[in-house]
Amino acid sequence: MTPPDATCWTLIGAAAGGDAAARADFARRYQPVARHYFAARWQLSPLRSAVDDAVQDVFVECFKPNGVLGRVNESPQDGFRPFFHGVLRNVARRHESRPHRGQPQELLADHPADESSLGKAFDRAWARALLQEAARVQAELADDERKRRRVELLRLRFQEGLPIRDIAAKWNEDAAKLHHEYATARDEFRAALMQVVAFHLPAATPEQLVDACRGLLGSLG
Repeated sequence: MTPPDATCWTLIGAAAGGDAAARADFARRYQPVARHYFAARWQLSPLRSAVDDAVQDVFVECFKPNGVLGRVNESPQDGFRPFFHGVLRNVARRHESRPHRGQPQELLADHPADESSLGKAFDRAWARALLQEAARVQAELADDERKRRRVELLRLRFQEGLPIRDIAAKWNEDAAKLHHEYATARDEFRAALMQVVAFHLPAATPEQLVDACRGLLGSLG
């Protein structure tokens, strides 16, 4: 479990300094963002087969001696997010500037990047990664059977798309009671999401954290 006083900046500082556990945690948090971004950027391009290579390049750039993590300036307002977006964009442009596995450069040029729409793709990737992290935190905090059942309730509702009435029938429980448990589960998830967002925006006020959570949900709409 992440230490309560940890922030994105303490993680980045430790990863830049070569700490193996910090680097593993950094990769776990940010690899899904990178993968989704490149997949969205190149979904109609011959470079769609280069997603794995590009993801690997991102973390080479981050972890190599004198790499990009050593050049991060802390941003109290925006956190690490815009810097990481810039890293992904630079790696993508580098791949786009050279022939790829025998594909002529002219063919790659037929699929220009739309940076405006790709910015939205990055926003969705970032939001999805933080929501997944919040689900992980909620599961970690589920220290009794009722809380674990509420975690499973959210999974069935959102990942499998089951209505509450169907889950109630599956579990042989009263639907009205399960609706109450569902409301509690959502409150627990929101608390976990606030914790995750605070990790990334440690200087934010409670009101700013609430706005940031709303923004994450809105970017997936």
